[in-house]
Amino acid sequence: MKKLFSGLLMAVAMVFSNGVMAEGEQPATIPGAKTVTAEELIALVDDLDNLVIIDARSQSDYDKGHIPDVVRIKNDDVTPEKLAEAIDSKDSPVAFYCNSITCPRSADAASKAYAAGYTNIYWFRGGIAEWREKGYPVEM
Repeated sequence: MKKLFSGLLMAVAMVFSNGVMAEGEQPATIPGAKTVTAEELIALVDDLDNLVIIDARSQSDYDKGHIPDVVRIKNDDVTPEKLAEAIDSKDSPVAFYCNSITCPRSADAASKAYAAGYTNIYWFRGGIAEWREKGYPVEM
């Protein structure tokens, strides 16, 4: 019983230490961001001229294929300064994605943007896996 409780406590600490789980399926929502599907992301691109989409993956993952016309800022490199270089203002729309629902990078990056004061954040939870599954274009 003590081991079970200890394991549960550790899992809860991982979730709340940075707002996202370290591995495995990510939560359905994260504070400060609206979770969107691939279709909703496409609608945002059509509706919002100033939308910035940030690929929060590593360079090697990015090089294997990414959504067209995105900015790559690996989640570990997301800082207020890097965000300011890519996004017009803190109320400009910005969307984050990574590999899939098991990848914590985009949730981490979106959480950092929220902590930095950004207010119009979208999280494409399904990431490039959902994008490809639905047959949408990918750049190499």
